[in-house]
Amino acid sequence: MADKTIHVAGIGNAIVDVLVHADDLLLHRLGLTKGVMTLIDAEQAESIYAQLPPGIECSGGSAANTIAGIAALGGRAAYVGKVKSDQLGQVFRHDIRNMGVHFETEADDGGPSTARCFVLVTPDAQRTMLTYLGACVELGPDDVDIGLITGAEITYLEGYLYDPPEAKRAFLKAATVAHGAGRLVSLSLSDPFCVDRHRDAFLDLVAGHVDILFANESELCSLYKTESFDEAVRAVRGHCRVAAVTRGDKGSVVVTEDETQVVAADEIEQLVDTTGAGDLYAAGFLFGFTQGRDLATCAMLGGIAAGEVISHYGARPERSLKDLVRAKLGPHILENLR
Repeated sequence: MADKTIHVAGIGNAIVDVLVHADDLLLHRLGLTKGVMTLIDAEQAESIYAQLPPGIECSGGSAANTIAGIAALGGRAAYVGKVKSDQLGQVFRHDIRNMGVHFETEADDGGPSTARCFVLVTPDAQRTMLTYLGACVELGPDDVDIGLITGAEITYLEGYLYDPPEAKRAFLKAATVAHGAGRLVSLSLSDPFCVDRHRDAFLDLVAGHVDILFANESELCSLYKTESFDEAVRAVRGHCRVAAVTRGDKGSVVVTEDETQVVAADEIEQLVDTTGAGDLYAAGFLFGFTQGRDLATCAMLGGIAAGEVISHYGARPERSLKDLVRAKLGPHILENLR
């Protein structure tokens, strides 16, 4: 696989999402901070599940959402993530393969069950997440397919991988293998609380191991311990090849050593659920990047993909991303793909 047969290979926590409608009273009763992700254990997962209204179950996970979005745009995508050989694990495997993603990570027969994430969506479209990592903690360096990583133009890693120790080792192995093969490494900071937990490690990664960084405004400010977005942009400049920072309805800012580009948000009919917005932005951006598009176009592709996913519940596209791109940017964007 030395000839870059894959555009993007993602490594992340393979999770089945449980999406439910919630109100602020429920968040208060559960003692949750709106808009952030909290890790829970198996006992908490059972207790919280019993208190939630009926929901929708679907495969998810930050990097998996991004990889699924790349495949939906026509990119060649692969995924590495750990599930158990249980019902939810089978659901996850079927879903991601059905999206056209190469997924061959061996399932565990024993140990913790397949991970799940309770996504509580409030009327203001904010999502508050409670994650039981389950089988994800079993992801380790042996699960990193060296041939897959060396054959991918970009290896995409989610910051959440830094929570389980073995997954962190897999993360570092993948980054080392990718750079050793002359490929690029991309990182999503994932969540401001995740950044708080691993700030020093993330700063080292961004400065020495990451080529393309994805973050939202809160995550970038958290990384550099500032409340000023402009200060955070100045701090990240030159630390990596490209930093793509999302700012909600303000669009996104793409920062390189030499320039800063501000790209407006994509227009949408309605905002329903922000789950997966950053994941799909990364999908559109990385797809454009692997096709040799300029950075502004990459950001517009990211905005279109993010705009689609926030217009409905769930973190996977429901409408054809290809059709949306053709309608908004012109058919030439998807012609002569590499």
